[in-house]
Amino acid sequence: MVAYRICLVCSGNICRSPTAEVVLRSLLGDAGLADEVTVGSAGIGGWHVGERADPRSLRVLAAAGYDGSSHRVRQFDPTWFDELDLVLALDRGHLDDLRALAPDTASRDRVLLLRSFDPAAVAAGTLEVEDPYFGAAADFERVLREIEAACAGLVEHLDDTLVTR
Repeated sequence: MVAYRICLVCSGNICRSPTAEVVLRSLLGDAGLADEVTVGSAGIGGWHVGERADPRSLRVLAAAGYDGSSHRVRQFDPTWFDELDLVLALDRGHLDDLRALAPDTASRDRVLLLRSFDPAAVAAGTLEVEDPYFGAAADFERVLREIEAACAGLVEHLDDTLVTR
């Protein structure tokens, strides 16, 4: 039975949030938590709804051994707050947008930055995953590394949280 529901959110759900969704699902599977946590992703905007992830994101994921081929873009729906335990923004703009959409304080409190689960990012004060869309291949690779580190910390947190439930 699924005990915990997470949605990762970026601008258009084509680069950062689908990468995070794929990585987090994989790490949850490796940790034996796949049956306890449901992971999805969405964009603040609906420009790409129904499309696949950016081909550059898919290439970087595939090169690292992940499969993002089934991803289809969705737009975040504020009614989802009722169903979600955690909403993870990829940058501060998304964080602000999501908190503005939240219907109440409890929902706003469940909106965090993904990199807040990466101790190194917290220590460095670099909690945002910058958008690689207008960048080069190296920017997509950087995004993957940042997301992998944050998701590893998130899985550790979830393992501790779900065990104590």
